[in-house]
Amino acid sequence: MTTTPVVPAVPRGLAGVVVTDTALGDVRGREGFYHYRQYSAIELAQTRSFEDVWYLMFHGELPDRAQAADFTARTASLRALPADVTEALPAIARAGAVSGPLAGLRTALSLLGASRGYRPVYDLDADRRRADALAACAAVPTILTALQRLGEGLEPVEPREDLPYAANYLYMLTGTEAEPERVRAVEQYLISTIDHGFNASTFTARVVASTGADLAACLVAAVGALSGPLHGGAPSRALDTLDAIGTPDRIDGWIREQVLSGRRIMGFGHPVYRTEDPRSRMLKSIAQGFGGPLVDFAVEVEQQVEAILAELKPGRELHTNVEFYAGVVMELCGLPRAMFTPTFCAARVIGWSANILEQAEDSKIIRPAARYIGTPPPQPVPAP
Repeated sequence: MTTTPVVPAVPRGLAGVVVTDTALGDVRGREGFYHYRQYSAIELAQTRSFEDVWYLMFHGELPDRAQAADFTARTASLRALPADVTEALPAIARAGAVSGPLAGLRTALSLLGASRGYRPVYDLDADRRRADALAACAAVPTILTALQRLGEGLEPVEPREDLPYAANYLYMLTGTEAEPERVRAVEQYLISTIDHGFNASTFTARVVASTGADLAACLVAAVGALSGPLHGGAPSRALDTLDAIGTPDRIDGWIREQVLSGRRIMGFGHPVYRTEDPRSRMLKSIAQGFGGPLVDFAVEVEQQVEAILAELKPGRELHTNVEFYAGVVMELCGLPRAMFTPTFCAARVIGWSANILEQAEDSKIIRPAARYIGTPPPQPVPAP
């Protein structure tokens, strides 16, 4: 007599299930705190450059001044794309006219990996893996901004090696150098979204890395996961919420209708945080530094949502997440809404790559089980 092995029950979506060890960081949702390596991610965003945090994620320590200067120059030199990738971008942009730069990035990353001869991480040493990751991360902003401009009927803007990461990103997007306060606001947003625990896209990148695939394949898979509206697609949708409400006198009625009908309010709630999202707190402060009607309206919506939820659903904790004020900050900094999620991607590619490098150190393939709930087998196969 055969027995079916007992498969332990796990929460839907693997919520809270520990699947590996990591030295890259963690999210402590009940505390409203997350960190990169041993440092508060928010404190890093407030005090360090994007390149410093990139170095930290790849090397495990913050750079000194000489290391920072060398790393910044090295990564800036990797921004230009191979000629065959550049030549293919107009066709990719045309094909993705509706789906946008994020969909095009999947194709372009595959081509970049092929063009640069990326080999399976399983076959490479740590230095070669890191070199591949640096080159891919440096190229992503160039690809994204080029696809956006081509989609607008404009010529791509070549990257500049004399500008830091965030300043160069805005320059390639607009063709002009942005004001320092806007550059710093975008840089702080980018730093705050480099990594955030084992979210869907990061876990996807690690699953593919566990097979030994090349770095481009891992990143393409991660971008695919990020493209889902329940993951990275919410910053523009949060602004769409503000647009739908329209004016302060409509806030109460609109929010009540959403809550009572059970519909989600985009920009609010998070699967991990049970208190205020620390990224939202920082971005709100940045937005208030700019000021203006949009910021005032966003703050009023936030306050009324929390008050209405306290009345209609007492005991339920629901606060703004990173997308709510991220959308406001990016709007104030002049980014088109079509680039909100791609901008998130331009930061998260660093976290994905750090996770891929860490996963590549362990050759054990990630292969979970599923519980079969269909018709009991074996059933007789019906005659044709």
